[in-house]
Amino acid sequence: MFQGVNASDGIGIGVAQVAVEPDLTFTPHAPEDTTAEKARYAAAIAKFVEQTNAQIERMSKTVGDDAAAIMGAHIEFAEDDGIKMMVNGSIESGMCAEQAVYDAYESYYVMFSQMEDELFRERAADVADVRTGLLADLLGKQVVDLSTLPENSIVVVHELTPSMTADIDKDNVAGIVTETGGRTSHSAIIARALEIPAVLSVADVTTAIKNGDTVVVDGTNGAVIANPNDAELSQYRNEAKKYAEEKAALEAYRGKETLTADGEKVLLVANIGNPDDANVAAEHDTEGIGLFRSEFLFMDASELPSEDEQFAAYQKVALRMKGMPIIIRTLDVGGDKEIPYLNLQKEENPFMGFRAVRYCLNNPDQYKVQLRALLRASAFGDIKIMLPLVTTIDEVREAKALVEECKNELRAAGIQFNENIEVGTMIETPAASLIADDLAAECDFFSIGTNDLIGYTMCADRGNDRVAYLYQVYQPAVLRSLKNLIAEGNKAGIMVGMCGEAAADPLLIPVLLSFGLNEFSVSAPSILRTRKTISKWSKAEADELTNTVMGLKTAAEVRAALKEAAR
Repeated sequence: MFQGVNASDGIGIGVAQVAVEPDLTFTPHAPEDTTAEKARYAAAIAKFVEQTNAQIERMSKTVGDDAAAIMGAHIEFAEDDGIKMMVNGSIESGMCAEQAVYDAYESYYVMFSQMEDELFRERAADVADVRTGLLADLLGKQVVDLSTLPENSIVVVHELTPSMTADIDKDNVAGIVTETGGRTSHSAIIARALEIPAVLSVADVTTAIKNGDTVVVDGTNGAVIANPNDAELSQYRNEAKKYAEEKAALEAYRGKETLTADGEKVLLVANIGNPDDANVAAEHDTEGIGLFRSEFLFMDASELPSEDEQFAAYQKVALRMKGMPIIIRTLDVGGDKEIPYLNLQKEENPFMGFRAVRYCLNNPDQYKVQLRALLRASAFGDIKIMLPLVTTIDEVREAKALVEECKNELRAAGIQFNENIEVGTMIETPAASLIADDLAAECDFFSIGTNDLIGYTMCADRGNDRVAYLYQVYQPAVLRSLKNLIAEGNKAGIMVGMCGEAAADPLLIPVLLSFGLNEFSVSAPSILRTRKTISKWSKAEADELTNTVMGLKTAAEVRAALKEAAR
C-alpha cells in the first residue's frame, strides 16, 4: 500500500496507465537572428493560447464553466507582460528562446513553490504547466495526451498538470495517482469537479506501478493499492458502493439550513481565492463567503491592481452571493507570499517580519485603494473587511481610521457604500488570542485562521515533516487558545468564525460547537459533508465530549477520543 494526499474522494478500481512525460532537454545556444528567435517565442505563445482556449471550451461542456475557468490562469501566465519582457530581454542578450523561457518561468516557479500557503504554493504547478507547453512547442515535442485512454484506466503520472486533467475523458478514468501535488492544486480541484478519485504526492509511484497493474485508488483516505488480492478487491468494491450511497445521501442536506441536532443554527460558508470561485461555492450550497483571499488579485497581476479593477472583482462576488455575507481579507503579503513588483526586502525570518497588516499600514495610500474598492463594492452586497495577522489593538484602530478616511472621500464624491460596513480581524497569532477580550471590544467579528495559529502557537512549520507531530489542531495548547478566543468573542456579542482547515474537520466539529463557534468556513466541496456532521450533534452532547477532551494531556489522546466519538 502507498500513502499520499487525499485530493479527490471516492474509490477507483482499474488498470494502471503510466503516462510518460516528454523529454524537454535542450542544448543552450546563441541565436543567429534575435528577431527570428523572438518570433518563435511569440508563435509558441499564440499556439499555447489557442490550445488552452480549446481545452477551456471542451471542459465547459464536460465539467462546467467554473472548473474550466481554472485554465484561464495558464493563458494569464503565458501572456504575462512581465514574463514576456524577461524572455525577450534574455533573447536580445544572446540567449535562445528555449533557455529564455525556461529561466523566466523557473524564477516564478521557485517563487511560488517556496511559499508556505498551500494555495499559493500550488500555483507553481500552473507555472510549470505553461513552461512545459511552451518548451514542447519550441522543441517540436508532444505533451502527455490523456484523451484516448481505455475504459477503467488508473492514470499514474509524475505530475498531473491542469492541461493534462483538461484532456481527461472522465468516463474512461477510474482514478488518478501522482508523485506531486496537493489538495488545493488546480489539478486536484478539476479532479474533484470530474468526480474522479485522486491521490497525490505518492513517492516513486511511477516506477513502483507498471502498465497493466490492477490498482485501487482510495481518494478518501489517500491510499493506493497495487495488485490487490481477492480479499482486498472485495473490500474496496464494498467501500466504493458504500461511498456512492453516502454521497447520494448528502444531497438530502442541499438547500437546508445548517442546524445542530437540537435546532441551533450556525452559518456554513466557503473559502475562495478569486471571484470565479464564488460560483463554485454557490453550486455547493454555501451560505456565504467566510474568506476571500484578496491577495490572488495582486499575485495574478504584473502591477498593483487599480481601484476599479479591485472593485470589479469584489462587486462580482457580491452580486453572485445575492445578499449573503462575504468576508474579504485585505492584502496578506509577505511571509510566504511574495509579490515581485512590491519589491519587499528580503528578511531572515519573513513569517515574523514585515507582512500582512504591518505592510498595509506602512503603505496607507496603497492600502486605501483597496479599502475604497471594498467600500464601493459594499453597496452591492454584505461585504465585511477582515484584517490579517493582527497582534495589537493599535493595528485595528489605525486600519479603522483609514476606513473612515475612505468613507469621507467617497461621501465627498457622492459614491454609495454601506455606512455600517463591519471591520473584523483574523485571529491567527498567539498575541491576538491572548488579547481577544480587548480585540473583541474593537472588532465587529473574529475569524480564526487555524493554519497559522497552530504554527505560531506550537512553533512548528507545517511544511517541515520533522515537526509534523507538533502541527496538529488537537494539541491541548491550541484547543485552549480556541476556547478562550471564541468565549471572548461570544461574551462581546460578536460573530466568531473559523476559516482554517480545522473548520471542516469532522472530528473537531463537536468541540467547536461546544466552544460556541458561530460560523464554519470550509472549502466548497466540504459544505454538505460539514452540514451533515453538524446536524449529528446536540449542544449537550458536544459539551459532554468536550469536557472529556479538554481534560486530556496530549494530542494523541485528544484525537483518539474524538475519533471514538465520531458520527
